[in-house]
Amino acid sequence: MKKPTQILLTLLFSAGIVTAAPSSKRPNFILAMADDQGWGEMSYQGHKDLKTPHFDAMAKAGLRFDRFYAAAPVCSPTRASCLTGRHPNRMGVFKWGHPMRTGEITIAESLKDAGYRTGHFGKWHLGSVRADGDTNPGANGFDEWASAPNFYENDPLFSHNGKVIERKGESSIATMQIALEWISKMTEEDDPFLAVIWFGNPHGPHIGVEKFKKLYPGKAKSLQNFYAEISGMDAAMGLLRGQLRKLDIADDTLLWYCSDNGGLKPNSMGGLSGKKGNLLEGGIRVPAILEWPARIPTPRTTDIPCNTSDFLPTLLELAGVPLPENQPPLDGISLTPLINNEMAIRKKPMGFWDYPAGGKVKRARAILEALRKEQESGKQKPAAKEGHVNRQYPADTFPGPAAWIDGDWKLMTSSKGKVATNLRLYNLGNDPKEKNNLAEKHPERVKSMRLELRNWQKSVVNSLNGKDYN
Repeated sequence: MKKPTQILLTLLFSAGIVTAAPSSKRPNFILAMADDQGWGEMSYQGHKDLKTPHFDAMAKAGLRFDRFYAAAPVCSPTRASCLTGRHPNRMGVFKWGHPMRTGEITIAESLKDAGYRTGHFGKWHLGSVRADGDTNPGANGFDEWASAPNFYENDPLFSHNGKVIERKGESSIATMQIALEWISKMTEEDDPFLAVIWFGNPHGPHIGVEKFKKLYPGKAKSLQNFYAEISGMDAAMGLLRGQLRKLDIADDTLLWYCSDNGGLKPNSMGGLSGKKGNLLEGGIRVPAILEWPARIPTPRTTDIPCNTSDFLPTLLELAGVPLPENQPPLDGISLTPLINNEMAIRKKPMGFWDYPAGGKVKRARAILEALRKEQESGKQKPAAKEGHVNRQYPADTFPGPAAWIDGDWKLMTSSKGKVATNLRLYNLGNDPKEKNNLAEKHPERVKSMRLELRNWQKSVVNSLNGKDYN
């Protein structure tokens, strides 16, 4: 069943009230994402060991983001922000394995209603991958999906529109091959498309293939395996870029790559403080590149703060698709002016909030093997009900670490009950490694930023309690 906002958008298009750009000129969109790749884990960022020639080529050809942020310091929450343009706490995706709430309007749904074909390939980690699941990719606007419930390794299993399939080979390349089969079909049918390709690498355990381990002779075996997974992603992106050119659609295709959170290795963050799991720069600042030959003909680098919640408003504007009139609060902004080289600063601050909730373990291989056995036996169990508002959260307490980024300024705080603790203020322009706490020197700035942060958190709790659609 379509959500009210989808129905409204469909009616507007049918009545001719909203007119998108002609289909021949509407861009294709590809959103690709790594799992646990740190900001410094690119050779173009100066990593002394990694070989990432295809990522380097993208960075030399397109728009390279030097201050791009994941909406959260762990995986599932960031993925929810990518699809909705909203902070993940608004929909209850606090940590890994939490399902995305039903009722959210996704980028796939909005583009699909506007005539786009939509596909998801790779790691899902936002709920069920069963055909009848309330939170599977199909229920969130994807009309084609080959998805895993979490990270996965080589010779991966996927749920293809609910049916378990197996692909041989290195995991990132296997994922890309499935995506490219679909992209080629969409090109033949001359349909604009959105392809979301979420790799399972370089999440541990690290199991590289020989072809890529050989690129790192003399390194410890553990590092060879780890680096090989990043090189596998790089090779997969090379396959994608090559095929886009072979299909003659590269010029008309926006290709946007990033990671879902910071890394874990000592040299993963390129000198930034922190790592995956916290709100220091190393936990949330991630590598990101946007390549689009027709719109970005010469390479550029930007240090304007951007984040994964910006995907939805950006792509909808580029496609000529308006936000629904009853669109719930967005945390992202359209970066179309930045793509057009007409944006000097980001006017809207960015909020981060690591809510103190536990993750939910989901072992992708075991889940899909069990589902395959059910399908082979002809006795498939119904999907569990999930993704619904099942409790109310207090609107006057905001537990856990939080951060507010406004230009070069970053305020960090923690809360216990109604008391804010450990206030830290950094100027990231002068101090990207967050070494100098300036809170005592700028009390008025701390006060104003803290108030803005709290007001934003109140809005987030309202969404979390289901008030956006009441």
